[in-house]
Amino acid sequence: MKKIVLAIDSFKGCLTSEEVEQCVAEEIHRLHPQCQTVAIPIADGGEGMLDTLINAMQGQIIYTRAHDPLMRMRTTRYGILGNQQTAVIEMAEINGLTTLSPAERNPMETSTYGTGELIKEALKKGFRRFIIGIGGSATNDAGMGMMQALGARLYDKEGNELGQGGKIMKHIARIDLDLLHPALKKTSFTVACDVQNPFYGPQGAAYVFARQKGATDEQIHLLDKGMQHLARLIEQDFHIYINKVKGAGAAGGLGGAFHVLLKSRLQSGIELLLDTVGFDEQIKDADLVITGEGKADRQTCEGKVPAGVLKRATKAGIPTLLLAGKTEDRDLLEKMGFCQLIQISPDSLPAEQAIQPDIARENIRKATQCAFKTMQPLPPAPHVSGHQEQA
Repeated sequence: MKKIVLAIDSFKGCLTSEEVEQCVAEEIHRLHPQCQTVAIPIADGGEGMLDTLINAMQGQIIYTRAHDPLMRMRTTRYGILGNQQTAVIEMAEINGLTTLSPAERNPMETSTYGTGELIKEALKKGFRRFIIGIGGSATNDAGMGMMQALGARLYDKEGNELGQGGKIMKHIARIDLDLLHPALKKTSFTVACDVQNPFYGPQGAAYVFARQKGATDEQIHLLDKGMQHLARLIEQDFHIYINKVKGAGAAGGLGGAFHVLLKSRLQSGIELLLDTVGFDEQIKDADLVITGEGKADRQTCEGKVPAGVLKRATKAGIPTLLLAGKTEDRDLLEKMGFCQLIQISPDSLPAEQAIQPDIARENIRKATQCAFKTMQPLPPAPHVSGHQEQA
């Protein structure tokens, strides 16, 4: 093989995308010194998207201050791509789960206000094109906090202005956009959205994601009721049935706010990133693409990094190998069309040991060595399957 492209997601809580790819590349070069490797750091719209895009596009990081999910001021950051025309905001940097301790997590109280502040600052600097990653949120306020930071006013039926958090949704009687930042009329947002969940209901924001954000059973029920109430208000005032918008439930309804109130385009996070870094051009003349993630299972089929990479490589007729810390649902993964599935960590290795960086690096090297020693002549990439079309 003359050229191998690496597009591997981070092993969350263990190694970054760059660190995983470096381990794989070093072992490939040891086994095949003449082989060219092209490493493309990768993410799907959640944590890590900001650094991935800034590194890939020779951008710069801007440090500033904004409000965290509990409305405390803290230092945070956003990015500017190398073309100096596009701002990149990763909402998890200021309103994500990692900004709170487990005891502080409560989506009845947490707000997306800080995300709106980052947008507002970039608007003041003259930016009118945005890429927003909304994965990893600590919030379920339907993006109302973000809208408030951008100038929206939310009133209850008595005309009182409302505060922050998921608890306010059921009380909103009017969304006043008269004082919305004027630059928004000339601004475009592309939102990296890695889930397709509706705004409310059994598969909606609250019932699927709020528990991991600290919600109790009772709070999940209240949050969903609040989302239903807000959806009716949006339908009445904006003539959009938000629950039919795929991804409206992402980030606790933030996806829906972007789509309805800021006229944004929701796009698969991995598709957006691959487009931005010019993935299709970079894999030209490649003999093999290697992708992967910390755990590969049936969720991998639903638009995660390996599915997006496989779809592009298959279209180009290039075989794709999947490398994962752990693998489940192997039958489904094999049906997707990967030429080979490689599990890095032995089943007998406890998870707390497998995620230790030094152990993970060594296991990645061993797995790469094993894969290339046992690899048969590569078949042509198969036609794109139904699973891949959904990625």
